Amino acid sequence: MPALSSHVFNRSLPIIAGVLVIALTIAVIGCGGPWQDRYLKKGVSRLTQEDVRERLGPPHTAKTPALGGDSLWTYRFALSEQELTPWNPTFVADASNSVTSLMGKGAEGGAKPTLYCYRYLLTFSEEKVLKQWKREECVPGTRETLTSK
Repeated sequence: MPALSSHVFNRSLPIIAGVLVIALTIAVIGCGGPWQDRYLKKGVSRLTQEDVRERLGPPHTAKTPALGGDSLWTYRFALSEQELTPWNPTFVADASNSVTSLMGKGAEGGAKPTLYCYRYLLTFSEEKVLKQWKREECVPGTRETLTSK
C-alpha cells in the first residue's frame, strides 16, 4: 500500500508544481500596479530622458529652466480600476472575459471598465537622468467620488 501512495504522489508532483508556478506568476504580475509605476520605480537614478521618451513617447508637457536646473515632464494616462488595484477577486474572471472577448465569444455590449485620468510628473536632473516621479489624479478625488456608494 505505501508503494501505491508514493506512486500517486510522484505522478501528481509535476501537476502541483505547475499550478504553483502559475499561481506565483499571477501573484507577481497582479501585485505591481500600473506598468508605468513599475517602469519608473525601477528607473529612478538610471533612466535618461531619451529612455523615457522611447518607452512613453513625447511628454504632454516639458518644462526646462532656461538657466539650468531640474526639468519637469508630464504624462497623462487613462487607467482602469483593475490597473490601479490589480490584485482583486475579479482578476481571474476579468482575464477570462478578456480572452473570450478576443475569441469573439464574449457577451456583446458588456459593461466597459471605468477609466480614470492620471498624471505622471517626472523630474529630471540637469544631467537628464530621472530623479523622482509621482502619479496623481488629473482631477483630484475623481476615483473616490465615482467608487463611493
